[in-house]
Amino acid sequence: MAKKSGTLKPTHEMKGSLRSEAGEAKGVRVYVGDCRDMLPEIPQVKRGEVDLVFADPPFNWSRAYDEWHDKMPREDYLDFTYAWLDLCVDALRDHGAIWVNIPDDTCAEIVLHLKERKLTMINWCVWHYRFGQNTKTRFINSKVHALYFAKNARNRRWNAEEVLEVSDRASTYFDPRTMDKRDGMPAGKRLPMDVWYGEYWGRIQGNNKERRHGHDNQLPEVYLERVIRATSNPGDLVLDPFLGSGTTGVVAHALGRGFIGTEFSGANAKRAFDRIQNGPIRLGALKDAVTAIHKPRRKVPAAAAK
Repeated sequence: MAKKSGTLKPTHEMKGSLRSEAGEAKGVRVYVGDCRDMLPEIPQVKRGEVDLVFADPPFNWSRAYDEWHDKMPREDYLDFTYAWLDLCVDALRDHGAIWVNIPDDTCAEIVLHLKERKLTMINWCVWHYRFGQNTKTRFINSKVHALYFAKNARNRRWNAEEVLEVSDRASTYFDPRTMDKRDGMPAGKRLPMDVWYGEYWGRIQGNNKERRHGHDNQLPEVYLERVIRATSNPGDLVLDPFLGSGTTGVVAHALGRGFIGTEFSGANAKRAFDRIQNGPIRLGALKDAVTAIHKPRRKVPAAAAK
């Protein structure tokens, strides 16, 4: 349990020392313990100074997490979910946003709860990946939901130019109409659709270059890069209540954001903190990305690749 008096000290802390494309990165603070105990004691959280929350909670699928019991009775799991959601919502600034990475079986409850908390849904995105785990009794899972809610829809961070990609028409058909600027978008570019997939979007497994030992549920860096670039600014504070392998912290720190993470497992927290210090593997891989389903018929025109 967290201390109820005095100032809660982070287990691991790194002050601004990494030079990134956004300038000198803000500090990193990692706390070990149950996020329901830790968050109310963290000063920036108590003061409502968080700009962006990204949460990838345990799915309650009986996974072998280090120290965490991942098979609660359904009602207990929902109580747990609502508790951490409320703490994260209360931590947000007025312009703040929250993303939740969650599978089918708890997605609806989270959407309803965040709407009851008066947040506005901006997007219901889907992370689509290959190599889902085999099963004989139903169709294989190949997606997770990425729920994007804002505390104030009109006052939220939104950096469209940070996440543009080459349009399908430009990359597949070389359609000359895409070479004209439209709706304020650069020639041949568009915002990504709400189903996310591509070269570096697969599950992190096997000999994947990003994979770090000791964690089986690691998210790809491009996922967090898209979220953080689009919905926060350099200098903002990012919170991840389920630090896990540390991908959120890795990308946030490299992009010049401050970062706070809580993690139930002390061993995971140490590995994640070391990974944050070492920096990302694929930062910038989203630049000029092409996610067209069909292979390009021609080389992507130079105007669309700029």
